[in-house]
Amino acid sequence: MYKAVIFDLDGTLLDSLNDILFVLNGTLAHFNLPQITRKQAQSYIGNGARELVRLAIGKENLHRLDEILGYYKVIYAQSDNELSRIFDGEDEALCALKSAGVKLAILTNKPHAAAMRAEEIFFKKYAFDCILGQTDGVPLKPDPQAVYGILEKLGVKKDECLFVGDGEADVETASNAGLDCISVLWGYRSRQQLEEAGATRFAENFEKLQREILG
Repeated sequence: MYKAVIFDLDGTLLDSLNDILFVLNGTLAHFNLPQITRKQAQSYIGNGARELVRLAIGKENLHRLDEILGYYKVIYAQSDNELSRIFDGEDEALCALKSAGVKLAILTNKPHAAAMRAEEIFFKKYAFDCILGQTDGVPLKPDPQAVYGILEKLGVKKDECLFVGDGEADVETASNAGLDCISVLWGYRSRQQLEEAGATRFAENFEKLQREILG
């Protein structure tokens, strides 16, 4: 049994794609730029808001990136996440992990203010021990620096902690930090994409994930 689990957020704990697309297209409309599709947004997610917005606006608008990104981050941090939801079986699994004494953390490339807003709406009942979103001065995943900080805060060793995510950056983060990793298959990347990133352990649903964590 693992003593702690570090979860990714979007696509792992929260199906937030519709809200991200809504705010992003609203941002693009505000700057009179073309809308993007849901499929495009899904492929852009995972490497932080700056990369998401950069891909959405296109090369011809990169000179406006900082301005557009600033607008997007403010609007998204204020979002009520009305189009987002947790995944099937997630409530039962998180409650079981808490009951078993497993420490829970979230590490996401989503801006920290937006991550805390999501925590307030969806995850308050689970009392996560640590939540860290994109913060100035802290490198984004797959850099392992944030993982080391979380391990220290939780008071656990690398071999006592599992990293769980749905994207390539999560696989790479776990590898860079020396943590075991489980890639979930209900998120925004296919099994093939995850395998190409180096993933070797998978969970098809939260019931399977719970068993893997608790042993």
